[in-house]
Amino acid sequence: MTWQLAQTADVSKIDSFLSRHIQTSMFPLANLRDYGLCGPRPRAVNFWVLGNEPRAVFGITNEGMVLPQCPDCSDQELADAIALIRGRKLFGLAAEAVQARRIMRLAGWEGRPATLNSDEPGFSLDLEQLVLPDTKGAELVPLGEVDRAITEGWRESYLIEAMDFTPDRARKQAGEDCLAYTARDSHRVLLIDGRPVAMTGFNARLPEIVQIGGVYTPPNLRGRGYARLAVALHLLEARNAGVTRSVLFAASDSAARAYIGIGFQPAGQYSLILFTNPEDTA
Repeated sequence: MTWQLAQTADVSKIDSFLSRHIQTSMFPLANLRDYGLCGPRPRAVNFWVLGNEPRAVFGITNEGMVLPQCPDCSDQELADAIALIRGRKLFGLAAEAVQARRIMRLAGWEGRPATLNSDEPGFSLDLEQLVLPDTKGAELVPLGEVDRAITEGWRESYLIEAMDFTPDRARKQAGEDCLAYTARDSHRVLLIDGRPVAMTGFNARLPEIVQIGGVYTPPNLRGRGYARLAVALHLLEARNAGVTRSVLFAASDSAARAYIGIGFQPAGQYSLILFTNPEDTA
């Protein structure tokens, strides 16, 4: 059985396959639905499929993010998939942890410099089970309603702290990110008595499920439950709009405790790797 480049007729089958593995498929599935197959946008995805149903999907975005869902592939099948993207620019890799580490080894990318290379515990929440903290004095507002200098500064600090970006790269990326978040209406800022104290967002969103990402509280305001409250209020908003489930991956033990505190349950492991030089080829 060989990999076949996906065509328009394959989209519904790819969608169904990824939906069956939704805990670790939010990025490829949301990108497919939002930007299309082989579209012109940076996050549009090119997919190869294994089998008619299919039984595995291997994707890469135009900007070079590798997005596989290959739960039962052999080493040879993964090596064949990797060969299909040789020569393309390589931004990073996001996948279920066991798959990601096998791909990193087989591709010879384990020594490649990366600003982020982590395995993170996954969590899932049926939004009917959401636990809402005390909301006294709290208000959640869209990113665009807060001074842009504040949100861009927070995002810049997040990129430096969590993803090891250089200050210059973080500053540029933060501006681009906040513009995109505002345009997509994907992120929120928590106000306490009118003061901005934390930021949260959905880094992938489908009508029925959202994935939390980019949660940030400034260091001087940590330890007060603001991130947990921001996430909970954003999920309440999503639930009221018809979303039934949320998934996420926790970058630290303190973050995991906060998410468990509002009802999330452990659900596997996820790897996120962002390479230092995204213009370099695979």
